[in-house]
Amino acid sequence: MMKMMMVSYNEAIDMEVMEALESCAVKSYTKIMAVFGSGETSGTHLGNDIWPGRNNLLYVACEEKQAKQLFSCIKELRNKLGKEGIKAFIMPIEELT
Repeated sequence: MMKMMMVSYNEAIDMEVMEALESCAVKSYTKIMAVFGSGETSGTHLGNDIWPGRNNLLYVACEEKQAKQLFSCIKELRNKLGKEGIKAFIMPIEELT
């Protein structure tokens, strides 16, 4: 079964996140850089003087086994980096062409 993994993270840890993808043998993904938002634990990031910082988003469509492996790597990274700001979500894919 295919899954869609979405990873939202602080742009400051982009290298670490990309290394996690590489370690999980993820070769296909979509990265959206410099997105804005607000979270309960990460705070507000609007890329301005009042609310500095930005996030990046990664989307990975993959088999369930690889999604679980990547989720585990992201969880480990989150534990290691603490409040740097990273969250992962796994969603079902209803259709794929």
